[in-house]
Amino acid sequence: MVTLQKMNTDEFKQYLDTAVADFAKEKVSAGNWEEEDSLQRAKDEFSKLLPDGENSENNYLYTVLNEKNEGAGIIWLARQSPEKGFIYDIRIKDEHQGKGYGKETMKAIEEKAKQLGMNKIGLHLFGHNKIARGLYEKIGYKTTNVLMEKEIL
Repeated sequence: MVTLQKMNTDEFKQYLDTAVADFAKEKVSAGNWEEEDSLQRAKDEFSKLLPDGENSENNYLYTVLNEKNEGAGIIWLARQSPEKGFIYDIRIKDEHQGKGYGKETMKAIEEKAKQLGMNKIGLHLFGHNKIARGLYEKIGYKTTNVLMEKEIL
């Protein structure tokens, strides 16, 4: 069983440091950005999405606590429209993976979204993340768009 607790300032700073660097790497790996400016671009993206940090309007950042009240991960939900949310990030720490926390976190965020008046949640994942895709499909998420790209040299 997991509990979602609003992220505090220290947790947010730790999250942001890791998330920005990871996002930059993912964008480079996916072929979307060049490595030399990827970190700055990632910082800019996060600044636009979260202008007031963890207290940014229509953004809900949570620390995922396990049954021992340990920080097992994070999840970030944003309101895209009055009735639709979007999961910008979900992370379960390596040492807590394989214990069902990802699935439980998704169920918990769906409940939070309902409480906030949302009736639909979207998310994005990079094409190479097959483990996450399997989880999302298993719990009822459907593919709505597929972007494809080919490098022609």
